[in-house]
Amino acid sequence: MAMKKLALATLLASSVSVTSVAASETDGFVVEDIKIEGLQRVALGAALLNMPVRIGDSVDGQNVAEIIRALYASGNFEDVKVLRDGDVLVVQVKERPTVASISFSGNKAIKDEQLQQNLDASGVRIGEALDRTALANIEKGLEDFYYSVGKYNATVQAVVTPLPRNRSDLKFVFTEGVSAKIKQINFIGNEVFSDAELLSRFNLNVDVAWWNFLADDKYQKQVLAGDIEALRSYYLDRGYLKFQVDTTQVAISPDKKGVYITLGIDEGEAYSIDEVKFRGELIGKEQEFKDLAPFTSGDVYNGSAVTRLEEDIKRVLGEAGYAYPQVNTIPEFDDENKQVSLVINVEAGNRIYVRDIRFTGNNSTKDEVLRREMRQMEGSWLNSKAIETGKGRLNRLGYFETVDVQTQRVPGSDDQVDLVYSVKEANSGSINFGVGYGTESGVSFQVGLQQDNFAGSGNRVGINAMMNDYQKNVSLDYRDPYWTIDGVSLGGRIFYNEFEASEAGIVDYTNESYGTSLTWGFPFDELNRFEFGVGYTHNKIGNLSPYLQVEQFLRSQASNIDSDGSLNTNDFDVNVSWTRNNLNRGIFPTAGNHQRAFVKATVPGSDVQYFKAQYDVRQYFPITAKHEFALLMRGRLGYGNGYGQTDGQDNLYPFYENYYAGGFTTLRGFGSNSAGPKAVYRINEGSCGNNGCDTATDDSVGGNAIALASLELIVPTPFASDEVRSQIRTSVFLDAASVWDTEFDYRDNGADYGGQYYYDYSDPSNYRASYGAALQWMSPMGPLVFSLAKPIKKYEGDDEEFFTFTIGRTF
Repeated sequence: MAMKKLALATLLASSVSVTSVAASETDGFVVEDIKIEGLQRVALGAALLNMPVRIGDSVDGQNVAEIIRALYASGNFEDVKVLRDGDVLVVQVKERPTVASISFSGNKAIKDEQLQQNLDASGVRIGEALDRTALANIEKGLEDFYYSVGKYNATVQAVVTPLPRNRSDLKFVFTEGVSAKIKQINFIGNEVFSDAELLSRFNLNVDVAWWNFLADDKYQKQVLAGDIEALRSYYLDRGYLKFQVDTTQVAISPDKKGVYITLGIDEGEAYSIDEVKFRGELIGKEQEFKDLAPFTSGDVYNGSAVTRLEEDIKRVLGEAGYAYPQVNTIPEFDDENKQVSLVINVEAGNRIYVRDIRFTGNNSTKDEVLRREMRQMEGSWLNSKAIETGKGRLNRLGYFETVDVQTQRVPGSDDQVDLVYSVKEANSGSINFGVGYGTESGVSFQVGLQQDNFAGSGNRVGINAMMNDYQKNVSLDYRDPYWTIDGVSLGGRIFYNEFEASEAGIVDYTNESYGTSLTWGFPFDELNRFEFGVGYTHNKIGNLSPYLQVEQFLRSQASNIDSDGSLNTNDFDVNVSWTRNNLNRGIFPTAGNHQRAFVKATVPGSDVQYFKAQYDVRQYFPITAKHEFALLMRGRLGYGNGYGQTDGQDNLYPFYENYYAGGFTTLRGFGSNSAGPKAVYRINEGSCGNNGCDTATDDSVGGNAIALASLELIVPTPFASDEVRSQIRTSVFLDAASVWDTEFDYRDNGADYGGQYYYDYSDPSNYRASYGAALQWMSPMGPLVFSLAKPIKKYEGDDEEFFTFTIGRTF
């Protein structure tokens, strides 16, 4: 029996066509059997379940349309035909192909990961049926995105390549083109402010100079929207409350490479403030709110000041436990006198209490280490200031890359919340490994081990065994920052050190030393801390070179020099330090400052009586709102000298405590310790006669005073993804340093020999300077620091070090 067509449906990705004819001369027939032809991937049972008709049902034209719609809605088929063979219902289907692979070509503005997320959200995945309608929508959505960023020539095409077994390869081909540049920005209706003044408020610019890398002349819809808001704020801050942008016209040039923007604005009139009134739930703080108001009657209205007042009121309420206040400012206009009264409505809401404080992400660090930094207590009302203080303290620990805090309402309660601090742990341990190369200093090497968060306890344990060309050092450090519950810290250090000065670019001597120290720390407030310490050091110094700068010191220490010429000293010291830290985070800060000052002095009766004072500061200034660009200013001042007398001679500052400059921690671009005063020898033999000759050398001897300064511009790391940007820092810098000897007796007639190395070593104006670029990476092994630097002011005898690579310390 020939089959009669009941319906034909050709279902494409962009349209659906359904045609039905009478099943027979009657209106329908009773289905005795159902056959589905063309199934490959879809199971027969699954297809039958999608059909709204069962055996025994009567089928007419309307039922056929329902069958077609139901099968198409299942998403498995792109073509459906319904036919009749006697009383048998025959359904012929063509399955949608299965996506075998997905690839992208030509996309630069959008990453593959972002595109894949877009496809997943649209149901286009490998192994799933290919929906051509979804593809068309994706193409249009991507092209709309490109249009919004000014790429009007961009096209996106989904190319489907059929494969055996009803599979298809899916490839998205992008032709992005170039971004349309802004040719002109016009303002219509502005009389108070000029076009140039308004345009200066825009991020979008016309004819941007090549050196202005922060400016943008490429059209972007989102940036234009932000610029319009900035324009609105500019007028509101000057009293124009009724300012409006009436029209926004964006015209595209025929070649789609140029954009002309025209804004029609209504400036309105400037208003002054008549009075400020508060109403609503003021919780007894109306006077405090009034004191926060930054303006008085007669002042020109300022939108930013009003916003700040609202935020300040919310802050006061937040510190009093009102976590979700509503503060709105309602203007009441007096158009005749061009005045406005501000009615500030305050809805404090419920007072909120903190039920629990939880921590997530601290896989290694114990909860108690985080909890002891909290200033918000469980069971007390919520204090927004205390919450932020806790976040800041966690950031400054240096154990975490990021710290976030969320307030979560307790289900079933309208006055309780939980605080959840989410942290991402950083590598708080480091293997100190350093390699450097200089034109004269050669290759240097150092190794050690330190754990700032030992076993997650928050205690610092360091075991350092350093060995290089000039030093052998073994030390054990320990510090418990919470020796008492009040935050009093206790730390100690034991060390043994062998030092060969000549190998370190310093005038020849050896120093075998050992000692120990004990330090207590006392918190003054959230930012300031004082420390008090005591220590003992034994020095055995040999191979002493009798250069001029050290002769007087050796004369004063004659009683401590052995028969073999070695100087042995035993010194007991006390020290006091002050630290202030309000950096926004411990690792790669971008805002705030860190200051430290300390004074160290040996106690009377020590073999060497001297004091040493030093002040260090780091100040970060964020340049952009998101802190991608920031400016770092560093400085150091140090001075030391002897006090009292020994055997009738004034005590001098010990040469082995001298300051030096050069190397990646002080002055990049110069060899370690090489920048500063040089050794001068007095020769009283041969042709020099009884008066002697002065011979200057290129051996560095350091000085008892130092001044360091550095200016560093922190910039986004090129080609770094968002995931690793918090672990990498790139910067360009300018370093300057001066080391001098306040006790040096300069001779105007210069040195008899080696005059190129001789100058007034007591003059602090004899500084060195360099410039360069640096890269820091918080690697799994610890901080890696790379720097390239070039001196711009140097003296004879200074070593240059163009490239430095160090693991274990950040600069």
